[in-house]
Amino acid sequence: MTDALIPRELRAWRAWGVARRLEHGARAPEFRALVRRIDGGPMHVCPPVELLPDGEQAFARMREAIDAAREEVLLETYILRDDQLGASVRAALLAAAARGVRVCVLADAVGSMATADDFWQSLEAGGVQVRLFHRVWHRPLEALRRDHRKLLVVDRHMAFTGGMNIGEEYGSSVARRRRVGRDGWKEAWRDTFVALHGTVTEELAAVFAEGWDRAGGPDLPGLEYVSWADGIVHPPAGWRGRMMPRALQSRWKLQRGHHRDRVRGRRVRRAAPLAEGDAPAVIVMDPRPGRGQREMLTVLSALTGAARERLWITTPYFAPPSRALRLLAAAAQRGVDVRLLLPGEQTDVPIIRHAAHGAYHMLLSRGVRIFEYDRAMLHAKTLVVDSHVGLVGSSNLDFRSFWLNAECNVLIFDDTFGDALDHSFLDDLSGSTEITLDVWRRRGMMHRVLDRLARGLRWAL
Repeated sequence: MTDALIPRELRAWRAWGVARRLEHGARAPEFRALVRRIDGGPMHVCPPVELLPDGEQAFARMREAIDAAREEVLLETYILRDDQLGASVRAALLAAAARGVRVCVLADAVGSMATADDFWQSLEAGGVQVRLFHRVWHRPLEALRRDHRKLLVVDRHMAFTGGMNIGEEYGSSVARRRRVGRDGWKEAWRDTFVALHGTVTEELAAVFAEGWDRAGGPDLPGLEYVSWADGIVHPPAGWRGRMMPRALQSRWKLQRGHHRDRVRGRRVRRAAPLAEGDAPAVIVMDPRPGRGQREMLTVLSALTGAARERLWITTPYFAPPSRALRLLAAAAQRGVDVRLLLPGEQTDVPIIRHAAHGAYHMLLSRGVRIFEYDRAMLHAKTLVVDSHVGLVGSSNLDFRSFWLNAECNVLIFDDTFGDALDHSFLDDLSGSTEITLDVWRRRGMMHRVLDRLARGLRWAL
């Protein structure tokens, strides 16, 4: 099957069926073509992607990248705390701005509402451009729509993304479990980031520009991107004295008059060569309200259908629609090793844990294995299929991530990276408890009632 024969628009169930029929599943060249067709974005051939499953290591690398910046630092996050880690990141940003680097910081107004005003003021006083996304009093009708992306792009040459916010709980090593913070002893959270190089970093800069534009930030040089409201934004001056790469000039070629297409969330095709053979490749999946949400769900369905040996998922908030549960169960029943790693008793949102519990019996009875993480609060969002395709980003498997949040994820085709995700997953399992069907059937009546209620309310969580 060639790219030309794949229907232009695929519903999630149809993409699952197409992937299910591929002889070599996720490793088939046709699967790369299928995903690219669904998403509509370029597939970047890139240097090896580095997995960063330790918060302390990840933030050390990020500060090193900011310290080495020469032209531009773009930082986007849901939470930016004014704690010890936040102060260290602020110091690095201010030092970059003092060197003449253009530094832009975009934080979600609700996620970062506990951060004191003087934190933002100190950044602006030092030459950093700061914007807060969807301040409630500015956009009261958009209050539920949040910027949940976590993204750092340095000189459009190196980028980091994943599930980590900027706060002490994310930036500490789970191996040590506890450390002193401003307010005393706190637990470290288990999360995952990745470091990327190559042309994908310019696309991630355009992802940043979309939210930056929505928050009222000025145009960024050399970036052509889709404005949240007005269609395509053409870049002002060229980046580094040159025009942007031709493969990215057609990113989201959406004209202002095509309002209907934009509202329906269609991705207009962008020109980029398909990564052939076994070359490591990356696709950026960055859904936000009004665009990219159905594509994200369809790709997840296709990944489930393409699994032949294993499908391992880590997520802190598991409240997907019933059809997603049926797809996971179907994969397990055809012999795929399907495992879910979910939070244990250390969870910051107990009601969503109960919503997940409401699906346990159905999944366990059909062969899906479920583990609950005991070492720390689990906040990582990863997926790995057959040690070949990995997904790392900010999206949870819940209604909010599917329909209300702006998210950023990278889908990586590479055996080496897939093996790294496998090893990280197995290491997490060594600190987890497996939930068996026999044990689950013995839980108390009140637990059952809460599970059923929370599962019924999953669309509102």
